Formats: sequence, structure tokens, C-alpha cells
Amino acid sequence: MSDTLLIALYAFCGAAATGLVGAGVLRLIRRRSLTASLTVVAAVAVGAMLAGTLAVAEAMFLSAHDLSVVTTVAAMAAVVSLATALLLGRWVVARSRELALAARSFGDGGSFAAPDGPTTAELDQLSRELAATSARLAESRERERALESSRRELVAWISHDLRTPLAGLRAMAEALEDGVAADPDRYLRQIRTEVERLNDMVGDLFELSRIHAGTLALTRSRISLYDLVGDALAGAGPLAREHGVRLVGDRVEPVPVEVDGKEMSRVLGNLLINAIRRTPADGTVAVAAERAPDGVVLSVTDGCGGIPEEDLPRVFDTGWRGSDARTPPAGAGLGLAIVRGIVEAHQGRAAVRNVAGGCRFEVVLPTAEA
Repeated sequence: MSDTLLIALYAFCGAAATGLVGAGVLRLIRRRSLTASLTVVAAVAVGAMLAGTLAVAEAMFLSAHDLSVVTTVAAMAAVVSLATALLLGRWVVARSRELALAARSFGDGGSFAAPDGPTTAELDQLSRELAATSARLAESRERERALESSRRELVAWISHDLRTPLAGLRAMAEALEDGVAADPDRYLRQIRTEVERLNDMVGDLFELSRIHAGTLALTRSRISLYDLVGDALAGAGPLAREHGVRLVGDRVEPVPVEVDGKEMSRVLGNLLINAIRRTPADGTVAVAAERAPDGVVLSVTDGCGGIPEEDLPRVFDTGWRGSDARTPPAGAGLGLAIVRGIVEAHQGRAAVRNVAGGCRFEVVLPTAEA
């Protein structure tokens, strides 16, 4: 074996032994500060060179003078390397602590702000990820606050709307029980009306709970929008005549859709009832259905006079009923929330916009496949 290969073998063995010792030390201190790990790495680098040199010297390949020179050089390199590792480790640890404090702020409900000053590429990437997570968490908190506010409003409105008919039912029942009702038949008819009203409210609450729980089961079938709209107009006809409102449905194309007929009839019914109640006498409620590039657009246009622009984003929120002047005498603000829930369950979307003299509610549904 040549001298060069033998020297390389001795140097490798000495460096490998130092590396194994360094790996063991790193494993023992793996839960300690990054500064300690960097110091060990620097010490292993210098120690491996020194161990290889001593191994070669032991084999008598170096003179005493050369060994002294190499040892002195390695010692100086060790001092500089360890000092550099300590400074670098302290700098990285300081940046990590600043990042941890910034992350703690948005965990406690604040927003994340990346610490100032230069940092490593990895810490900079971590800062960007934390900033994105903070933004998503803030949006989630805002949605949670809005949902909680909506839920509280809904409970208050439902309590009020239930208390009124229940008080009337109690008064009429007591009058009938005491025999002081001047017209018992009229009282019985009124009791039946109030019971039906309460039943509708309970049905709306049950439907909304299924939508929010994700348990709304759809039985899809291929039907024509022409038939769907025709049935809805026929069902809303008596209410329209009672309010003196004209129903128009002459812009309905016979477009096929794959929907749950019962649930979509509820959507159309809620939209028509909402439009009729808000349209003044001698007004018109128009229903249209036509093809569009992104599906089928089913629209209901009323003559309510329009919705304030600041209220448009809240129209489909649970419990929203607008101003007191626009609030119908019966209703807990669940109809439009149910509309949106059913439409979204059909992979569609619901929207509203103001038009001349009123507003237009639009439901976009996917077209049935041929």
C-alpha cells in the first residue's frame, strides 16, 4: 500500500472516530439550545482534522516539528470556529425567540407581526407561514363572531315570534274554557291559523338545523324548470291575490335540471312568499328561468323598492329580517337562509341585487347532463 493511501486511511479513521463521538454528543443534547448544537458541530469539524493529524503522526508520518505546527494551526482554528459557532447560535436563537413571541401574540387573539431585522431563509419562510395562518385565524374568528351574533339574534327573534302566538292561543283557550267567547267558531279558526303558523316556524327551524348539520339528504331527479316554476306559481297564487300582487312567469325556458323537486319547490316558495309580502298592492312579482354560461339562472324580481346596499351581504344570513318597516308580520328570518342552504347543497349559489323599483333574487343551478 502506498504512503498516500495509508495516510488517507489513518486520517479517515481518526476523523471518523471524532465524528461518531460528535454524533453521540448531538444525540444527547438534541433537546438543548441550537447554540450548543452549532458549537458541537464546529468542534467536531476541527477535532476531526486534529484527530486525523494525530493518527497520522502516531504512524510516524510526521516529524515532531510538523506535528507541533499542525496542532497549533488546528488549535487556532478551533478557537475561531467555536467563537463563530457561539455567535451564530446566539443570533439564530435570538431570532427564534422573537418569532416565538410574535407567534404567541396571534395565538392569544391578536395578529401576527413578523419581527424586524435580518433572519435566515428558513425562519423567514416560517414567518410567512405564520402570517398566512394568522390571517386565516382572524377570518375564522370573524366568521365565528358573526355566526354567534346571528345565533343570538335568531334566538331573540324566535322567542319573540313564539311568545306572541302562544299568548294569543292561551287567551283564546281560556275564553273558550270560561265560555265567554262571543264567537267560538271564529276563535277556533284563529287557533288553527296560529297553530299552522307555529308549525311552519318549527318546520323552518328543523330544515335549517339539517342544513347546518350537513344532514340534508337530496333525492335528485331530472325535471324541467318550466314545471317547477308552474307549480310554485300555482301554490303562491292565493297569497298573491290576497295581497293584490300580480305574478308573472312568461320568461321561463323548459331547461332540464337534476334537483330534489321537493327542496327546490321550497326554495321557489320561500322566494315568492318573500317577494309577495314585500311588494305593495298592484305591484308585480316576476319569475324567470334561462340558460347561462355557468348553468341555469332562476330569478324572482319583486317591487319592494330595493334593499340598502349595506344590507345586501346579510340578506341570506340566518335571522336577518331587515329593518322593522320591511319585517313581515310572520317570519323569523329563516326563509332566505334556507334558500341559500338548499341551493348550495345542489352545488349552486344564491345572490341578490337591486334593480329598478325592487330587487332580484337569483339562484344559479348546474345544468343537467344530456
